[in-house]
Amino acid sequence: MAANLLQQAILLVVTPKCYEEFFHEMNFTDVECLKGTLSKGLGLGIILGSIMVKIPQIIKIQRAKSAYGISFFATTLEIVAVIASFSYNFVNGYPFSSYGDVLFLLVQTGIIGALVLHYNGASQQAFLFLAVVAGAAATLCSGAIPMRVLWGLQAANIPIIFTAKMLQAHSNYSAGSTGQLSGVTVTLLTAGSAARIFTSIQETGDIVIIATYCVATFANSIIFFQLLWYWNAQTKGVAKGKKGSKQKKN
Repeated sequence: MAANLLQQAILLVVTPKCYEEFFHEMNFTDVECLKGTLSKGLGLGIILGSIMVKIPQIIKIQRAKSAYGISFFATTLEIVAVIASFSYNFVNGYPFSSYGDVLFLLVQTGIIGALVLHYNGASQQAFLFLAVVAGAAATLCSGAIPMRVLWGLQAANIPIIFTAKMLQAHSNYSAGSTGQLSGVTVTLLTAGSAARIFTSIQETGDIVIIATYCVATFANSIIFFQLLWYWNAQTKGVAKGKKGSKQKKN
């Protein structure tokens, strides 16, 4: 019983062919099996991480009771991109390990969009927003939409993701701060999109998906470096303010 459970767990990250190579033939040097297993393991790790990836952002907004610094338009564009990506992968029948994280990103980004509306005084629109997101996702995943349309939406993700992230980056630059952006969330998104380049190459070989993750990694990296820059600037500003206060007292 325990042996069967262990085998089933191993088969989550190893194909039956590679299971034979590793555990029956004792061949641990098969390059394709090693790459495939690494890809599956990374994919499952990214999915597990994605379950919580935007929770710090959601908690930060709720605790502050403010969505200051978060661009609703950028968030909406990100949701459009996530829905297009999920439906394209789902209808194509790609392995869940290659795109499962997108499902959790969709749910969490939808919640963030609704919170932005709610804390900007538009609570009724927040519920409507969630309903539209759910309806759009269900329609695109239904199989009723031609694949060429889904491919076009996935290809459009490249400029959409870049635009959404640059809008957020511009918002950060204009405010001279990253506001309520969560450092944990931005870091996980950057690392996850970078890892997805490898898993997409291994598990789908789909050029448009690979290109999307390359652009996402570049754009996420810009916001990540903004977090570091403004965090350092704010830290220096606080330290300078404390020093000035002490000098006045003296």
